[in-house]
Amino acid sequence: MADDPKRAKPRGAPFRPGNPGKPKGARNRATRAMAGLLDGEHEKLTRKAVELALGGDLGALRLCLDRLAPRARDLPLAITLPPIATAEDTYNASTAVLAALVTGEITPSEAGQMMSVLTSHKDIVDACVHEQRLNRIEQRMDEQKRERDRGRR
Repeated sequence: MADDPKRAKPRGAPFRPGNPGKPKGARNRATRAMAGLLDGEHEKLTRKAVELALGGDLGALRLCLDRLAPRARDLPLAITLPPIATAEDTYNASTAVLAALVTGEITPSEAGQMMSVLTSHKDIVDACVHEQRLNRIEQRMDEQKRERDRGRR
């Protein structure tokens, strides 16, 4: 990677201090020109698209349907996972996800997303377990210190 010429030299110079760059919401010239051409024509264009769709134009029909009923994204998955409280539970849940993938209940991308969620959850569970263990160790050390301090008196 160090020999990659694209990474060796930064592209252009950074902004000078005090130069914030392009203001938020700024649009380029072509976008502003297109907005000016369409200004006040939205209703007519929408009516025309609907007329074309009703007349059998598949492109216009697809455009209208995409606007009226956009494609569903991130639908809930209909697979049952066991409760996850330990790393072993995560293993069992991931096995269920793989089984659902193999049987076609979920798609490979859905399985990947579920595995990512499971991995994140396992990390959270691990952090909680480590915190609990650390708290127990610290309590024992405090108790041992108190016992030593009592013995010195």
